[in-house]
Amino acid sequence: MKNPTFSRTHNSDFSKTLRKRVNLHFKTNTKSRKANANMVTKTVVMLTLFFIPLLLLSTGVVTSTAMLFAAYLVSGLGMAGIGMGVMHDAIHGSYSKNKTINTILGYSFNLIGANAAVWKIQHNVLHHTFTNIDEADDDINTPFFLRFSPHAKHHWLHQYQHIYIWFFYGMSTIFWITSKDFASLKRYKNMGFLNKKNEYKKALVSMTAWKLIYYSYALVLPLIMIPLAWWIILLAFLSMHFVTGLLVSTVFQIAHIMPDNEFPLPDEKGTMKEEWHRHQFETTTNFSPNSKVLFWLIGGLNHQIEHHLLPDVCHIHYRDITKIVADTAKEFNMPYHVQSSFFQAIRVHLKMLRFLGKRPSLSVAYK
Repeated sequence: MKNPTFSRTHNSDFSKTLRKRVNLHFKTNTKSRKANANMVTKTVVMLTLFFIPLLLLSTGVVTSTAMLFAAYLVSGLGMAGIGMGVMHDAIHGSYSKNKTINTILGYSFNLIGANAAVWKIQHNVLHHTFTNIDEADDDINTPFFLRFSPHAKHHWLHQYQHIYIWFFYGMSTIFWITSKDFASLKRYKNMGFLNKKNEYKKALVSMTAWKLIYYSYALVLPLIMIPLAWWIILLAFLSMHFVTGLLVSTVFQIAHIMPDNEFPLPDEKGTMKEEWHRHQFETTTNFSPNSKVLFWLIGGLNHQIEHHLLPDVCHIHYRDITKIVADTAKEFNMPYHVQSSFFQAIRVHLKMLRFLGKRPSLSVAYK
């Protein structure tokens, strides 16, 4: 499917108005739209949570099963924090005005086993541009046993996906770092990305090298240094990824796979009905907007609407600009979806998964 294009005839003044108001907010308060001291502190905390336990594991300090699992689980929390609260901003270019700093911090994604180059295509380009559009948004292009769009092919086992989804959310990062990145890199090459001379080969070699480095310090060294059975160490390593995968997948999916969100398709000419900014409001949901703790822990991703509209703004500022976005949305008659709490969002997400698991019927609405 050729990537769709968006209408330019509706709400053309919204973007200009929102940008003007957000820019005025930062100017009036003499703040940078990039990272501040709080963001730097968070970066240090998350990197420390991830690396210190692995350092202890790699030097043989950990000698008991309880210490082994505790170290890996703490490292998993740091991994999730890096993924949601450090590399995410860096790869969007919203961490710093300095491109080199963004690039270096973006490599933190490679250090946790994934790949920044693949993520940039999947997330920055395909997901942010074509949110919730079947076959265009790579975040809803799932394996056959999951169905995240009402337009995707239905299989009988989807009726149980709201039950088994949690296992696959938990396994998502281990699958991601072992095979998905390689499959995605090849597919993106076939889609027309990585089309410069030797760009694909260089990306493949670089990805392989980064993953070997990650597995060396995250798994191989602990297997060598820790005086416990190999299968116990492997199980602890997988538990780290299960915690990370469950957290990250849940946070990202409850922002888009929701009953209030739209799953629009382009017309026969490949054109979307709505303008891009309205499309983002229609396909995105905020959750738990008043929780400062959750906001800090998950990189501001409970303010997904603000993130999708203003990905060049560091997430540390989303709470400050939420009212501006909400008021401007109301002025321009844009929908603004919000779930009151994290657990309410999960409950509604489950409801949507159950609907998507049912056999499709044109007579049944999902709202």
